Amino acid sequence: MKGAILSAMLLLSLVSCQDKATIEESIDQPKGALFIIGGGKRPAAMIERLITESGLREGGYGIILPMSSVEPDSAVFYAKKQFTKAGIDQVVGFNISADTVRDSQLDSLGKAAMIYISGGDQNKFMAAIGKSAIYESIHQAYQQGTVVAGTSAGAAVMSEVMITGNEKKFPEYQDTFRNIEANNIEMADGLGLVKTAIIDQHFIKRSRYNRLLSAVAEYPQLLGVGIDEATAILVKGDSAEVVGDSQVIVMNNQSDQPSELNGKLGMKNLSVKVLLAGEKFSLVK
Repeated sequence: MKGAILSAMLLLSLVSCQDKATIEESIDQPKGALFIIGGGKRPAAMIERLITESGLREGGYGIILPMSSVEPDSAVFYAKKQFTKAGIDQVVGFNISADTVRDSQLDSLGKAAMIYISGGDQNKFMAAIGKSAIYESIHQAYQQGTVVAGTSAGAAVMSEVMITGNEKKFPEYQDTFRNIEANNIEMADGLGLVKTAIIDQHFIKRSRYNRLLSAVAEYPQLLGVGIDEATAILVKGDSAEVVGDSQVIVMNNQSDQPSELNGKLGMKNLSVKVLLAGEKFSLVK
């Protein structure tokens, strides 16, 4: 009899632990989604998918954050124009910074159905918001169910470890890197909505292989995700789906450290996937 009671108590304990783990996992998992666009043209079907995922046809509103752009008013105008063309009028632009943001704007960010970060310069965007209340409001919104979207620079900022686009050894900017070499790629703190991968954009169109290879060599704990133009990834939890017209490249460096010779980097255990629209992949290594 005692043995039966003990077994029952142990079973209840195990069930309770499993339930607790499930509850904790669901608390940690954001209720929102990420819609990360590789830049270039944004096909109507891709924008429609963003509208659907955001639930904008069922109500709510969207906010465009144009702080990456040197012409923020134009960035808002052209982004908003696509939503208006699709029949969505409830989209506004907030050109804000850590120093200028109002409490009412922070409240609006936290309750938005969609937050959309424009293209431009990812460093400019992060300089504007830093780790301010804007940063916190975006994270809070994502946790509570908002779809956070970004294109081009707005895609790069999604990573916690963010590609700046700069080379330490070659100050003159180029779309791609000259070599795959040590201590050359410049990284910075991004928005941090993606913690397990480094996002790069305009990827195939601008042949940015060398810089993403450099990134995964220097940061082997992270995946490298290169999103081409007119293409996006839809991130829900740890899973990403390819959306749009082109491809997404996923690099996984399974070596602890790169090899090095004369400053050039080598990787002996690197896997590369070329994924098409509709295909899914895990953001967990």
